[in-house]
Amino acid sequence: MNFNSSEEHILIANSAKEFAEQYIRPHIMEWDESQYFPADVLHKAGEMGFMGIFIPEEYGGSGLGYHEYISIIEEISKVDPSIGLSIAAHNSLCTGHIHYFGNNEQKKKWLPKLASGKWIGAWGLTEHNTGSDAGGMNTTATKDGDFFVLNGSKNFITHGISGDIAVVIARTGEKGNSHGMSAFVIEKGTPGFSSGKKEDKLGMRASETAELVFDNCRIHKDNLLGEEGDGFIQSLKILDGGRISIGALSLGISKGAYEASLKYAKERVQFGKPISSFQAVSFKLSDMATEIEASELLLHKAAFLKNRGDKVTTLGAMAKLYASEACVKIANEAVQIHGGYGYTKEFPVEKFYRDSKLCTIGEGTTEIQKVVISRNILK
Repeated sequence: MNFNSSEEHILIANSAKEFAEQYIRPHIMEWDESQYFPADVLHKAGEMGFMGIFIPEEYGGSGLGYHEYISIIEEISKVDPSIGLSIAAHNSLCTGHIHYFGNNEQKKKWLPKLASGKWIGAWGLTEHNTGSDAGGMNTTATKDGDFFVLNGSKNFITHGISGDIAVVIARTGEKGNSHGMSAFVIEKGTPGFSSGKKEDKLGMRASETAELVFDNCRIHKDNLLGEEGDGFIQSLKILDGGRISIGALSLGISKGAYEASLKYAKERVQFGKPISSFQAVSFKLSDMATEIEASELLLHKAAFLKNRGDKVTTLGAMAKLYASEACVKIANEAVQIHGGYGYTKEFPVEKFYRDSKLCTIGEGTTEIQKVVISRNILK
């Protein structure tokens, strides 16, 4: 591994930073308070090449690697984690699933629209009664000639209302059979496919989260990704990369909260001197800086392996586990350093604090990461 970022990598990270400052920062609290999802900003992100980051250029993507991907999500999340989450979910879940498991015709049909940001993608695995136990899903896809008929619903789906296209996992075999689920691509406007309730969330409020509902939704077999029965296995592989995404999101929140705290601690004067001169505060800052460094190293090691084509199940889970838990801790300490001001919406750490908690839950809870890690180290 080379720890020096290339000139191109630095330019890409700076372009993400400038994008966030220009198009996102002026609207952060307005979007947060109204739970407004700024689809136009994601379309703009597509023009910048941020909606198909690792998609090959032949399909309209940027053709970048996972190191650059981490930096883009990190820089945007330092400004507004909600938008970082939406861009990460679009890239790694819906777009990524079609990229890794679609045939050439499917890639040609859908990837250019997704990579350009003209279409926004959703990905449906989770259901009301099957969160961590995704294999127990109730949504079914019954074969009917050249078609599959979907019935059921998915919840906690990013872009569940505004998404133009969704990759959905449904049961085509026996419940609980890991080879009894299949992945389908479903376009918005397909009869029988609709959106349900939008969630009112603690944080990440500008990232839309809603239900997907299927009522006798007929999908042609050409919309099946890979082979029938491979959907769940595909999903586990997609989540390996998705955990790098949530780690990058966590890293951005951590850095945003830390940088705000560092600035405040140097400027805030109590007892005649900056509070950064007090050991109680300086030690918090030193812990934050160390945990950020460790998170970044774990994430970029996972990115190195992913770029090389190696399996990242264990390291991706480790990176997500560590970075997300560090993120919650750092955001909490950031509020503490700010004192009463940290509890107000006047300072950014209040929002980082609310947004951070999603990172220990989304794409596999902390507890599920430990299950994944322990299974692999005990083999």
